[in-house]
Amino acid sequence: MRSAFFIHSLLLMVQTQCSNAGGNTISELLINEQITVPEVRVISNEGEQLGVMPIQDAMKIAYDTELDLIMIAPNAKPPVCRVQDYNKFKYEQARREKDAKKKQKVVEVKEIRFTPNIDTNDLNTKSMSARKFLEKGNRVKVTLRFRGREMTHINATKGVLDEFAESLKDIANVDKPAKMEGRSMSIVLAPKAGK
Repeated sequence: MRSAFFIHSLLLMVQTQCSNAGGNTISELLINEQITVPEVRVISNEGEQLGVMPIQDAMKIAYDTELDLIMIAPNAKPPVCRVQDYNKFKYEQARREKDAKKKQKVVEVKEIRFTPNIDTNDLNTKSMSARKFLEKGNRVKVTLRFRGREMTHINATKGVLDEFAESLKDIANVDKPAKMEGRSMSIVLAPKAGK
């Protein structure tokens, strides 16, 4: 059984070297003979602290339990190593990363566009669309596009954006105030925290 431990270690070293040669990304984790520091803090497979010891003693503990010595905190003083099966450790790490990704909420920015001479009913329709986006937790960028001579009446039409934001003030806050971007003026609305 002990020879299987060293064969496993050699296979992992060969895989790492092959990955390096091919330009693929490899794990930053050092295991077994890859660890070259003189002294490490060791944690057992059960999570018990075994203390600070020379690397040879840590390797002997891993060898005796037929597990791997994995450096989990290389920047610590001294570096921290764990005695555990390497494949099980990588599986648990991948699982934690997957769970963390599931818990992340991606906030999208939806955009609503209209021109300065929009009719009241059309503005209400756009307002209802924005309300749906905000209720789903998305941010909304409201863009007022100017064409041709409409650029001369920018100050007079800024009120359209203010009116739009006012109609949604019960569920949204103004995240970014009205600002000119080329031939358009935009405002960003974010859902209120409690909504």
